[in-house]
Amino acid sequence: MNALYSTKSIAVGGRNGTVRSDDGLLELQLAMPTGLGGKGGATNPEQLFGAGYAACFGNAVIHVTRKLEKKIRDNDVEVSSTVSLLPTDSGGFALAVALEITIAGVDQTSAEEIVAEAHKVCPYSNAVKGNIDVALSVKTR
Repeated sequence: MNALYSTKSIAVGGRNGTVRSDDGLLELQLAMPTGLGGKGGATNPEQLFGAGYAACFGNAVIHVTRKLEKKIRDNDVEVSSTVSLLPTDSGGFALAVALEITIAGVDQTSAEEIVAEAHKVCPYSNAVKGNIDVALSVKTR
């Protein structure tokens, strides 16, 4: 299968280091969050994952309505993500995600159907399926 798009990022120094994309458009300091005993003051992998998932899921909502009479415009959808870091029984770590999706201009039933379809096509949702618990909540405005 041919990739539609590929990108490369480089992380140096783990959670207290830096991350950058190979094209130079993304370059960030990282810091262990204060909630995990770190100094904070910079972004962390969970924030980056949550931001990426929220943006990608929002676009999936827009994408699945392209074939519908009532299309969702870019500013009609807002996705808020909460990413939680959890301990595992084996001493490792796992993630859990909650996505709150708000869609303007549609009724609640339609919004829920759109979100269910978006969850099927979103690359992040497909990547974490079976590995990460993802809770979806849907509202309209």
